[in-house]
Amino acid sequence: MFKDIRLHGYANDQIEFYAITAGTEAYSRYFFNTDPSDPDEIRFFSPGNEFVIGRKGITHRGNGGSFCEYMFGVDQPIADLAKEEVSNRLIVYGTHYDNRTGTLKFSDRTEGYHSYDKIFFDGNAIFNYFFALTGSSFTGAMHEQQERIVKVLGKALKRSDAVGEEQDNLIIDEILNIVDDPGAHLFLFKLINVRHREYGDYFKTLYFNNKKITDSDFQVLAGLAECYGIDRYQQERIRIDVMYKHPDNRRIVDEYRNILIACNRKGEINKLENARLTRLKTLSVRNKIPGALFYTLDEMLKKDKKLVDLEESNYISETRQILEGMFLSERHIESTIEPEDMLKLLFAKKQAAENRDHAFEEMLLDASKACDEKIRDGADISILEGYSYIITYFDRYDATSSAINQLAFMENVKISEEMIRSLLGNKSAFDMLAPDLFTKLFLSGIFEDKYLGIYGRKKVTNLAAGLKLIEENRLTTTGLLEQLVRIDSDERLYLTLLDHVKDRIRNFYSKYATKGDQDALKKELAEELVHKKILSGEIPDRLFQEAILTIKKEAVYIHNLLPQIINEKNCLLREDFLENSGLDRFYVEELEREFFELNGLNLEDLYQIRKGFN
Repeated sequence: MFKDIRLHGYANDQIEFYAITAGTEAYSRYFFNTDPSDPDEIRFFSPGNEFVIGRKGITHRGNGGSFCEYMFGVDQPIADLAKEEVSNRLIVYGTHYDNRTGTLKFSDRTEGYHSYDKIFFDGNAIFNYFFALTGSSFTGAMHEQQERIVKVLGKALKRSDAVGEEQDNLIIDEILNIVDDPGAHLFLFKLINVRHREYGDYFKTLYFNNKKITDSDFQVLAGLAECYGIDRYQQERIRIDVMYKHPDNRRIVDEYRNILIACNRKGEINKLENARLTRLKTLSVRNKIPGALFYTLDEMLKKDKKLVDLEESNYISETRQILEGMFLSERHIESTIEPEDMLKLLFAKKQAAENRDHAFEEMLLDASKACDEKIRDGADISILEGYSYIITYFDRYDATSSAINQLAFMENVKISEEMIRSLLGNKSAFDMLAPDLFTKLFLSGIFEDKYLGIYGRKKVTNLAAGLKLIEENRLTTTGLLEQLVRIDSDERLYLTLLDHVKDRIRNFYSKYATKGDQDALKKELAEELVHKKILSGEIPDRLFQEAILTIKKEAVYIHNLLPQIINEKNCLLREDFLENSGLDRFYVEELEREFFELNGLNLEDLYQIRKGFN
């Protein structure tokens, strides 16, 4: 039976610590002391090992190292990223990776000092563990001890769920059981950044409530960060890690990651994988999953230039020529961006976004650096003005694309007059560059997207018509806002009805075909929704009938068509249903996924059925 001694304290007003010695004879060992001349330090020791906790950092000597849970988006080695079971970062003192031989090298020089800023910057932003071991298995030269720690404990520490869950007792048990030495003692130190933890816990409470943060809540978060002096980088990585851990996000993001890793290993991406990535990105918008989670994965994996095995596309070549002509030419050759050039750049940006082509953004970054260097070296300020002209249009593009995609693919979108006025101003700017440019850049592709649902189509259609009417002084922004809010309200109520009707049918009504059954169901449902304060009056008959019709179509698909599609691998039958049923593809794909999981079927078969049409 293992026993332990624990000491809890604070290194300063920001860093909390737990120091633990564990082993069969832990209570017979005195393992720490303080120096009266330096009350800001506490020293922990064992034969050959020392760990000092000070006000600004820690000092260590002896064997051992540190470990923590990987935060989503940190600079994680591809080898670890590719293994789903690896969740933790492990650092062993005096060890480095030899790129030439592809092996770990161990050193006898294991002593060192780390400031708390560095610990929580390089490792986990909230909590990190340090450890040391004594026992018959950990004697001899220091590099031999460290090598043994890696061989014996490395795999377990990198995969232990107890680390991320901060289950100190379980971590101790796992380590000492693996070491399997009756005389072994573990020294475990946990450092906690209490300010980062409070920020992370508050953000998690807000975000997990409904997967969005209101403006007022974000102001409170910003105030908390400012009060605690939490820099922007730490704020962002804490928020991204929390958002990733939301169950609804994690499933989609992990699938996206796994596809990218598979592509990275092969050095190429095929059409099926590209279709899956595109579907996941579109689905992420629908489910309000932050784009930052995907951008982070792209950043970690884009370093392999063979990831997308394509020759340079025409739009990339054109972009390179325009930017080189403006920024990379000889100093005495003046060049300006003409409207024709700006049009090419905008359509190149659109195509690069659709293809997730990092080369485009890399060229812009190179152009920005070149611009800065030329201005620094005395070039004419017109170069900066030209680049600002490009960036202004690109900012307009990003804002417009984001707003329209949210209207098209997201529910419960925050629609405001400010958003409409912003779209109106951007439309005017684009159409001044070229007639109907706004429609060509943002609307034509949306209406061709097979994932555009009924309500998304209504919102975008009304937006396009409304903006035109406002320009003609035949409609006000308030009038267009009322139209969009009404459609959004109908969508929310329809989805609520769909959930409640399905639940009622599942638990109370086996039949709902007759008008009498439907009237009874509608009456009871109205009473329930009024009681829950979801509804204030009667249920609109058109929305109720729409929900009933959706359930009927769903039953036909699940019980009749889908088994036939699976058995026959009949892609055409599936596509015919999707085109003629009027059901949203998102909704049907979720039904398919549930069907496959419920019946223990291989999801790869589903992907093969879908691949011809996505």
